[in-house]
Amino acid sequence: MPNYQGVWSLSTQYQNRTGWPVFVASLALFGGSDDSTTIDAFNLTTQGNAVDFGTMSTQRRLYGASGSATRALFGGGRQDSTNYRLIDFVTYESGGSTSTFGNLSSPGKLTIASASNGTRSLFGGGYVPGGSVYNVIDYVTIASTGNSSDFGNLTTQMYWPGALASSVRAVFAGGGDSAGARANTMGYVTIASTGNASDFGDLLETIYGLAGCSSSTRGLFSGGQASGGVSNVIQYITIASTGNATDFGDLTLADGGPAATSSETIALIGAFHPNNPEVDVVTIASTGNGADYGDLSVGKQNLAATSNSHGGLS
Repeated sequence: MPNYQGVWSLSTQYQNRTGWPVFVASLALFGGSDDSTTIDAFNLTTQGNAVDFGTMSTQRRLYGASGSATRALFGGGRQDSTNYRLIDFVTYESGGSTSTFGNLSSPGKLTIASASNGTRSLFGGGYVPGGSVYNVIDYVTIASTGNSSDFGNLTTQMYWPGALASSVRAVFAGGGDSAGARANTMGYVTIASTGNASDFGDLLETIYGLAGCSSSTRGLFSGGQASGGVSNVIQYITIASTGNATDFGDLTLADGGPAATSSETIALIGAFHPNNPEVDVVTIASTGNGADYGDLSVGKQNLAATSNSHGGLS
């Protein structure tokens, strides 16, 4: 039996999790990639490098991630020539390997965007290589397991949009269409209901591959692939209103498809390149450039991130 006296680091808590009643840290999870099934965990209250939280069921990329204060969900994606409909999940308090949650209602696809309000997770957009680009939004109830149901449609068919949510709204932004054209549009839905997305406003430029995250009031979209090349721009919106995005600051590196998640106060944005494990941090309520927060266990690319204390849970 471990000695529970004193203040523990995140890694010590994880090492002794079998004897500890609740995995108490405020955590950001960055999932696996083509080269790794490792789920990395960052403590959202203490700056530092990630520790090993557990493993995903498959090596895959370009999936969506979201969840609640208790569960993290990973849906869709691709590994080699295999497209996944799979949604799997892991429980924050226990860590370990993911378990099967269910399947997306639409065919296996990649470049999906996901966001949640802590009760429901939405998975929107995506495409099947050599096939269709989708405007479908799927949803699941996070506390249960099972296949997704149809929620409605995005404002247009899009692959690789970004997504974020408050407790009320989910916003999907940017993306690419079947002809490869980039969009600068944002659409929103009310998460507790079902229905098609409505126009929210415009991004600073046409772009796909954005990473979205938020506090309960402000949403950030970061990075992406614009017509002029990969972007280091962070832009923000006020989720409760509608309107165009505003410049927030810059990432330390430009990236065409980063991962991002947040607490109510800070956002972590990273997975810039398979050879660079750095993760940036910004304070959501202010504006400014990203700063180094810590490193992933290895460099990864085209993954997704979520946390147990992001804005949609407030």
